[in-house]
Amino acid sequence: MKLSTKGRYAVMAMVDMAQHAQGRPVALADIAARQEISLSYLEQLFAKLRRSGLVKSVRGPGGGYLLTRGTDDTRISDVIVAVDEPIRATRCPSGSGAGCRSDKSRCMTHDLWEELGNQIHLYLSSVSLEDVIQRRVLGTSRVFAGLQVEERRRPRPAIAPGTVAAE
Repeated sequence: MKLSTKGRYAVMAMVDMAQHAQGRPVALADIAARQEISLSYLEQLFAKLRRSGLVKSVRGPGGGYLLTRGTDDTRISDVIVAVDEPIRATRCPSGSGAGCRSDKSRCMTHDLWEELGNQIHLYLSSVSLEDVIQRRVLGTSRVFAGLQVEERRRPRPAIAPGTVAAE
């Protein structure tokens, strides 16, 4: 499963806005410059975020956007869903009982991928903008990254052709 730029950019922009607002509206041009995201793309995303009630716009000089809720109350899943980014891992049509196979049945692994999508949604629902700002979502990703680096450094024993390596 891959999250599209729509979802990723919306989350990046919301975190940026939350971090830089300090009670004042944040201009999309400033977010676009800091995050290296097209201003016109951000305008489209923020129109959806505004319609979903996650942000409000302030017009005039010094205008921009403000969060409508606190950073602790704004969940990453809310942002992703607001920009119409589905959180699912199946290839079946969304909201339909039909499966992805030519006879409209579900494949053998459907429940596995559907549950993965559910778990991703649960995880993103447990993470707030404040968690991201405070870097409380590092989790085990650094551990795994460190293990991968360590694995690459460790020399592999030479194996003679036709033999099986013992672990």
